[in-house]
Amino acid sequence: MINSIIERELNGEKVPYFVIHLDVTEMTIMTPVDKAEALGIRAVVPAEEAMKALEFIGEAFEPNPSDWKLRYQMNMELLKKGTVMDIASIVRSLYHRSKVKELPIMERKLYDSAKKLFEDELSFALKKSKTEIDTLIHKRLENK
Repeated sequence: MINSIIERELNGEKVPYFVIHLDVTEMTIMTPVDKAEALGIRAVVPAEEAMKALEFIGEAFEPNPSDWKLRYQMNMELLKKGTVMDIASIVRSLYHRSKVKELPIMERKLYDSAKKLFEDELSFALKKSKTEIDTLIHKRLENK
């Protein structure tokens, strides 16, 4: 979440920076405003797109490969893209995979991070508490 915008001097020029707090890692970072898009920083999705993502996690899907390393790599690529639908896809596939077999530690961490990102985005987009969003996500995942 962007906490503020500050100006810093760089090569004699004032440059605006986003000050961003990352809840997942409990870190605060600064990035130049003009580099934000290239770094994948984007606005929270509109409510209707958040609802589509919430519905999406309850839909049927093709299971991912059984090789966890390949699955992990595929999911990391989705996470790097960072769209709400990509994050929803990670949450859905890893949740259902965890019902079949316990996830390896790396995948479990990826699932936890993706779920937290998904919850945070939906919470902002739908103006609901994280507890309400967690309940909605769980209900949709258990629907299938």
